[in-house]
Amino acid sequence: MISFLRGKILEKQAPIVLIETNGIGYEVYMPMTCFYKLPEINEEVAVFIEFIVRKDMLLLFGFNDKNERTIFRELVKISGIGPKLALTILSAISAQQFINMINNKQFELLVKVPGIGLKIASRIMIEIKDQFINKIDDSFINKCINSTSILFPLKKTDAEKEAIAGLISLGYKPQEANTMIHNLKKPEANCETLIREALCATI
Repeated sequence: MISFLRGKILEKQAPIVLIETNGIGYEVYMPMTCFYKLPEINEEVAVFIEFIVRKDMLLLFGFNDKNERTIFRELVKISGIGPKLALTILSAISAQQFINMINNKQFELLVKVPGIGLKIASRIMIEIKDQFINKIDDSFINKCINSTSILFPLKKTDAEKEAIAGLISLGYKPQEANTMIHNLKKPEANCETLIREALCATI
């Protein structure tokens, strides 16, 4: 079981980061709220890992801290939510904002996430708090509840094409992803900035 990785970043192509550790490259999926905090290529990074085994593949999901991983773990326990949808949720809503959302019963934020309908959103609101509230650090919860922050500020070039591909991997339809990036009208921006701003515009 892989639960933690420390190594050098070889590649970044949202939402995937390739991390080299002891000569082995690990492909790790990360929520955009974590991905945009990564250091530059060839710099060292440390991520907490959730290792998920599927019938036809092995998947690694990475997070900047244990609280983000805990929320991801509890999300995938809910009927109707797989790892890719949990990744999409935490790409649109940071861990801190997620706890605020649950605490304040901000149901409307969830239904704006692609792939989340009313049924799944209501299931999350009902089930998630009791499941994970005791597994999150008290100091982190207090910080979240006392915070007044809004959804994370998300800081046909190659960057635009990569951003569209990144949005598609997060659950958006190709035409929808293309429109989201086109509407930003920021051809000079890099891929990570485009994805962050596109996600922000949907909330």
